[in-house]
Amino acid sequence: MRTASGQAAASGSSSTGRRSLIDPIALMQIKNLTLRAKTVVDGFTAGLHRSPLRGFSVEFAEYRPYVLGDDPRSLDWKLLARTDRYYVKQFEDETNRRCYLAIDQSKSMEYGTQGYTKSEYARTLAATIAYYLSLQRDAVGVMTCGTAKSEFLPPRHRTGHLQHLMRILELESTGIHSDLAQSLEQLAGLSRRRGMVVIISDLLTEPDSLLQPLGYLRGRGHDVLVIRILDRSEIDLSIKASSMLQDLESGQEMYVDPTLARSLYRQRFDTHEAQLLEICHRRKARLLTVTVDQPLETVLLEMLGAASSVSAKQAMARSAAVSGSKPLATTSKPPTTTAQKAKE
Repeated sequence: MRTASGQAAASGSSSTGRRSLIDPIALMQIKNLTLRAKTVVDGFTAGLHRSPLRGFSVEFAEYRPYVLGDDPRSLDWKLLARTDRYYVKQFEDETNRRCYLAIDQSKSMEYGTQGYTKSEYARTLAATIAYYLSLQRDAVGVMTCGTAKSEFLPPRHRTGHLQHLMRILELESTGIHSDLAQSLEQLAGLSRRRGMVVIISDLLTEPDSLLQPLGYLRGRGHDVLVIRILDRSEIDLSIKASSMLQDLESGQEMYVDPTLARSLYRQRFDTHEAQLLEICHRRKARLLTVTVDQPLETVLLEMLGAASSVSAKQAMARSAAVSGSKPLATTSKPPTTTAQKAKE
């Protein structure tokens, strides 16, 4: 196994003491998907995370007004004595997080110039995320998107579940045309309990088509993270000579002169990317763009950081909604809680 710098990765750290990164080209030589995921995760120093979901744990999160049906044991009796109002304590849940992996298996994902395709990279990334979260005792599920028949495995954490999930990821893609929006709408209907949804796709679809399904997912209370997988040549249009190009989904062929087409292609690429960013911003989802030559450890680190950022923002928004205050644009000053108002 070679690292990105060309040095042998024997112990997972270089002579300088920094963690080595596994070259994706070398990683893809491992045929077994589970072993690929284990190789990445074993070289990744992971920290514990906390879910934004609420339950009966040890760390206080916020107050909210008591409503009929709440457990009386959660009432703050001291606050009741001071304010003559009923408030319920909410706590951060340090138990399992639910994660739904939505992976695009449409024909456009079969493109690749690195010796492997976007689909192989995406499946390896999904397997790595699933393996890592399983080690954290989190419930992980998967749904294949953009295929003639979507496969759905609900999030669970039990013996044999990870192996079942890996088998679904290893299935040959039967997708032709991208129909990501329909699959995400289906996922919104199947995901009855809120959690984190990680969408892995090249997003080669009309951006406006994602507005409604992302809205459905957010309406279910999910934190949504979109990981956009691209080959480097798709960004730069790195075609050296005039060529006949074929659309993987429609089969249509087109003659392309890169000298003449590069400027217009780049303009349309930037417009498409800006539209995707706008859609994700409107739906309060996080968008990460990843190229297939990027080591998966760095992607996993970025994903965890993005998930933590989204969770923190959503928790702040829920806290502001309960307390009746407006959400803050920055996190430099914590929002005023109901308890603080009550004390005043």
